[in-house]
Amino acid sequence: MAPPVFRFAPSPNGRLHLGHALSALLNFDMAQAAGGRFLLRIEDIDLSRCRPEYEASILEDLAGLGIRWEEPVRRQSEHFDAYAAALAVLDRAGLLMRSYASRREIAEAARAADAAGAGWPRDPDGAPLFPGDARLPAADEIARRRDGGEPAAIRLDMGRALSVAGPLTWRETGAGPSGETGTIAADPAAWGDVVLARKETPTSYHLSVVVDDALQGVTHVVRGRDLFHSTAVHRLLQRLLGLPEPVYHHHALVLDETGEKLSKSRGGTVLADLRAGGATPQDIRAMVGLGPPRAT
Repeated sequence: MAPPVFRFAPSPNGRLHLGHALSALLNFDMAQAAGGRFLLRIEDIDLSRCRPEYEASILEDLAGLGIRWEEPVRRQSEHFDAYAAALAVLDRAGLLMRSYASRREIAEAARAADAAGAGWPRDPDGAPLFPGDARLPAADEIARRRDGGEPAAIRLDMGRALSVAGPLTWRETGAGPSGETGTIAADPAAWGDVVLARKETPTSYHLSVVVDDALQGVTHVVRGRDLFHSTAVHRLLQRLLGLPEPVYHHHALVLDETGEKLSKSRGGTVLADLRAGGATPQDIRAMVGLGPPRAT
């Protein structure tokens, strides 16, 4: 039997903080305990925000924690062809739509609806759902943008996709925001017609993560609880693309003093700063609630 495969997949758009340390260490520890493999993937599809200096900092921080990974490191920016191939599969199956509504237009329409007391449907992250080009923008504006050669966002036609995929579940060995564990019923419809590619980024997090996990043979996805509901979209794409289903394990988040999850834009918990201040790998493990590493 092949060994289990775990991965840590940060984006090089800022420096790692304690929340990243928890996720990286959990993946590495679980791989070690299971006699499995540990991979590092750099999720750098956003070419406007990702920087080589941040990637270098990620490698330094992980090595400073005693984490070892297999080479070569997979960088998503080097594999846009793989994501284009997955999009082509979905397109041939008639599961994609082109949308000319901008994010700004959708947000403004949602704010207007909220102000009028009508409300606007939102996804599990709180972002306003796409209402369909039949509602936004106006039909003549859609035609103008299309005929003028403006690039469209490529979205998954959720209704058609669900009719093809049927009911979906996933195996959860961690826990969701409300303690959900075991066999979880997936609800991709809560995300609406999700974007799979845009003009400035020829893939999306949802698409690239499932393609990469399959190509790298990842068997166990261990990540923060803030991505629990995203798993529904990932399971849908896996079913539509004929990709294997990993086991999922969502862990608790490291929160700041206000009870909010940590972000790269806020200081105080950045790993490089902590290490420069004298924090040892054991200190950082204790800060995120982990005990000593497993002896190897």
